[in-house]
Amino acid sequence: MLRDRYIISFALFVQVVCAAFFLSDIFSSYIGFRTTPISWEFREIIEIGAAVGLVLGVVLGAVALARSDRRRKAAEARLRAASAAFMDMVEESFSQWGLTPAERDVALFAIKGLSTQDIAALRNTSEGTVKAQTNAIYRKAGVSGRSQLLSLFIENLMDDDLFDAARAGASGAKAGAGEEGAASVSGGGEGRASRP
Repeated sequence: MLRDRYIISFALFVQVVCAAFFLSDIFSSYIGFRTTPISWEFREIIEIGAAVGLVLGVVLGAVALARSDRRRKAAEARLRAASAAFMDMVEESFSQWGLTPAERDVALFAIKGLSTQDIAALRNTSEGTVKAQTNAIYRKAGVSGRSQLLSLFIENLMDDDLFDAARAGASGAKAGAGEEGAASVSGGGEGRASRP
């Protein structure tokens, strides 16, 4: 990131200097600022240097843009991998709790932060039904409310195994095909009580 900033700054500096030369030459001729003309050999050397500087600025800008695009694609790949790993974890937890299809939908909406009224409107059902379903979800998950339900997924989201899966998925998306072994922390899974 810092290197790209230097590249962009240098490219901008070169282009500003070259543009200043061409503009100063035009305005000096128009205003009559220069009284003694310079030799055409020296003028051509300066113009060639300015043109090369402009081309160099364009090339450096293109390089910085390409590097930024690669970083964006890598970040999107990591985000997709993390999202897929999170949804796999959510589905696994729902299966362990034995949620019904309707309860799964309500649980997903609750995790996304929707209110009981919003969930009822999306599912075309009454708020009482949604409340009964959320209570069943909390009972099966062993929690007392939505905040504790979210804390279960946050704890699992911060688990090393989930980050390893996201990292491996992002590496596979970037490399195309290849194996990358994510380093696992020895004893990390045994020392913690696994929660659904």
